[in-house]
Amino acid sequence: MFVTTRWTRVVEARGDSTEGRAALSDLCGAYYAPVFAFIRRNAPDEEAARDLTQEFFARLLAGGGIGGADPQRGRFRSFLLGAVKHFLSDMRDHDKRLKRGAGRPVESLDAGTGTSPGLEAADSRAVAPDREFDHKWALTVLELAFAALAREYKDLGKSAQFEALKPWLTGDSENLSQAEAARRLDMNEGAVKVAIHRLRRRLREAIRNEISQTVKESADVDREMRELLEALI
Repeated sequence: MFVTTRWTRVVEARGDSTEGRAALSDLCGAYYAPVFAFIRRNAPDEEAARDLTQEFFARLLAGGGIGGADPQRGRFRSFLLGAVKHFLSDMRDHDKRLKRGAGRPVESLDAGTGTSPGLEAADSRAVAPDREFDHKWALTVLELAFAALAREYKDLGKSAQFEALKPWLTGDSENLSQAEAARRLDMNEGAVKVAIHRLRRRLREAIRNEISQTVKESADVDREMRELLEALI
């Protein structure tokens, strides 16, 4: 049976329960980076992007928009990307209303002001904002999975083994020797090969577990795994 996930709790609660709000807060905290990356492509500078990102999450956590989460779409990632697009559209509409305000002083938001971050068109030569969002999402999932794996090995009293063998997970082992790792860990080389194989399997499981917290159906996990790999290319 597919267990209840953080995203399931959010969708079912529609922001109306303490548990649902806590689950949404956890997800937003974990997936800040993809939203910031998307907004940065539409803001004039990093400070403005951070201000907009904070405003977006403040509104989301205050209950604005969660009622529109579509259970049929199933994925927190889809909801988050749609929500941030809607937020930026609202900001642009607000900018236009200010410019049309008869008899009132108007501050242009195009390039930003001292109190209002501006919005700008994305550079057509740069990576598409949606692609950037997905790339940051994939990196965030990996970061969370590695952190979970590090905690697991720490609890097992194997932090030294995890740190020594981690390069074989990250692709940074080109100039490293498994024989040398075996000597440092006081293991034989065959045991190190087995430990690396086990560590890779546990990383895949940790990634799947992290993804499973952001979908409502078990079938969505495999699709998200495929899209994660595509986003990293």
